[in-house]
Amino acid sequence: MLIERSADGVGVRAPAKVNLFLEVLARRPDGYHDIATLMVAVSLCDRLDFKEEASGRIELRCDRPDLSVGPDNLVYRAAELLRQRLGCRRGARIDLTKRIPWAAGLAGGSSDAAAALAGLNLLWQLGLSQTELAALGAELGSDVAFFFATPAAWCTGRGEVVTPVPLGRALDLVLVCPVVGLATPAVYRGVQVPAQPVDGGPILRAAAAGDLTELGRHLHNRLQGPAERLCPEVARLHACLAALQPLGQLMSGSGSSLFALCRDRREALRLARELRRLADEIGRPRVFLVRSCV
Repeated sequence: MLIERSADGVGVRAPAKVNLFLEVLARRPDGYHDIATLMVAVSLCDRLDFKEEASGRIELRCDRPDLSVGPDNLVYRAAELLRQRLGCRRGARIDLTKRIPWAAGLAGGSSDAAAALAGLNLLWQLGLSQTELAALGAELGSDVAFFFATPAAWCTGRGEVVTPVPLGRALDLVLVCPVVGLATPAVYRGVQVPAQPVDGGPILRAAAAGDLTELGRHLHNRLQGPAERLCPEVARLHACLAALQPLGQLMSGSGSSLFALCRDRREALRLARELRRLADEIGRPRVFLVRSCV
């Protein structure tokens, strides 16, 4: 995430993520699943702006009226968690500008929560370290801690155990986001834990070496099958991406968004143009040309 300090507040850009690899390892007693996943932050971002609120209240506003801005919102919950743990009585006015689709497997809500922790830590001069912020983030959601370890990380446990990993080169991607979203619990209910999990070693080596061909060959998401059964549009868009012949294509997270891994920026531009040309035929998904963050 990118944090900017101004004369009267703090601004944070909160990136989306994609999963280049996601394997389900076991079902946990707490109802979650143990996973192993390679996550990469990308240039599609929300923006959060923070200013002091003299009343001592948390006031969250969003440019999307269909998104809740009450206590159930992860940004609001992040602010209250900080105040509770540190005994802070200061208030904040938070303006959230949404670009990342939600219920799409891109972790927009988790990224916004991480941005709230980081932005308020600076606004309120709390002095928390990245490690301390990531630990608080893990309490809010499985993906939140990742955003303190960008641009890429190998995440285990339920996703909150984060190990930064190198990317040998920037990745050019095209995101395709269907109109319909998917609920993560529903997708996980349909997954079968494999007897022999796919090994993540090859994709980690390909990512570190910047070997795009090998990276495309080892893309994997155990959740894609159950997501396609819930939402056949995911399967149709996956086939559409495959027909355009990028290095690889995959659903991100628990869906419903997919991405194409491209050879370079020129190919990404070509794929994005073609998908926009086909919009009426493929359900008018949102198409984003993105790059991995640095």
